[in-house]
Amino acid sequence: MRPAHLSQVLDKEFTSTAAGHHTPVMLWGPPGVGKSQMIAQVAAKHQVPLIDIRLSQMEPSDLRGIPFRAEELVEWAIPAMLPDAERHGPSGILFLDEITSAPPSVSAAAYQLILDRRLGAYEIPDGWAIFAAGNRQGDRGVTYTMPAPLANRFSHFDFDINTDDWVAWAYRNGIDDRIIAFIRFRPELLFDFDPAHNPAAFPSPRSWEFAHRALQKFEHQHELLLGTLQACVGQAAGIEVKAFVDNLDQMPDLDAIVRGEKIPAPKEIDLQYAVASALVGRAIRAKDASDAQSVHGHILDYAGMFPQKEMGVMLVTDMHRAIGEAIFSVPEFATWSNQVADLMLYES
Repeated sequence: MRPAHLSQVLDKEFTSTAAGHHTPVMLWGPPGVGKSQMIAQVAAKHQVPLIDIRLSQMEPSDLRGIPFRAEELVEWAIPAMLPDAERHGPSGILFLDEITSAPPSVSAAAYQLILDRRLGAYEIPDGWAIFAAGNRQGDRGVTYTMPAPLANRFSHFDFDINTDDWVAWAYRNGIDDRIIAFIRFRPELLFDFDPAHNPAAFPSPRSWEFAHRALQKFEHQHELLLGTLQACVGQAAGIEVKAFVDNLDQMPDLDAIVRGEKIPAPKEIDLQYAVASALVGRAIRAKDASDAQSVHGHILDYAGMFPQKEMGVMLVTDMHRAIGEAIFSVPEFATWSNQVADLMLYES
């Protein structure tokens, strides 16, 4: 399932705790695609605590607690990390990460916690959702086959990579326009992991965020930039994104475009992707400005200047995802829509 849809599922599963309809969710996917981050975003959206338990680092007693003598009986001390309504609040998310990397003795201790929402005398507060995530066995991580009794305690979702969803996330989180443009130009490099070779660095949604940081830190240290990009996304992808960034000095004047000057679109396809992504970034930054409608109108005018209409459609689609329905009130939107009406009708 694509990330945008998974996010809606997780959100609904969290809110369903109030009605007693919550089902524990298991997310399956390769490393670095954003499973943990998506769950953290649900917690942040609802302003509730997130307790992240890495089961691969646990012993059975870490979940079950340790026994102690109480007069003639043996009782169990409840681990402080487990959700408690008084200490953590009445609602939140219990996230069991790396569950497929946990040894069988630990996953067995999680059975009752996941299905019955209790361990011995301890009970998970009613308002807390249970989410889990793990890598698949083919991903070359340290994984164990999930026992059938444990698997049957979850609803299961596969995390699919989707370029449009990542681009929307990247714009929301301030990822460098040049990184976004490169992924639009080479979408197959958003995630490129070969388990047979098990590389230390490889392209993934997580590592492209690292590449964004490297670009901010080392952009003006040319002798270091290539190596730092390769350290994030691997040797081959690092070379490609470095060459892409170096070629952007031939881009047209973006300031002139947003001022409404008639600037021709570049002929080179990589520069077209770069211009389109950069203009979406400009649209986002102008969103709350007094001249927002003017800037957005000039960008929409420019969207009709690309040799291939599909490039303009991509620009306007990303712009719509980023600034919302305000785009429809810009007068130039109707003009652009008429220019691409044949294409949109054909695609529908």
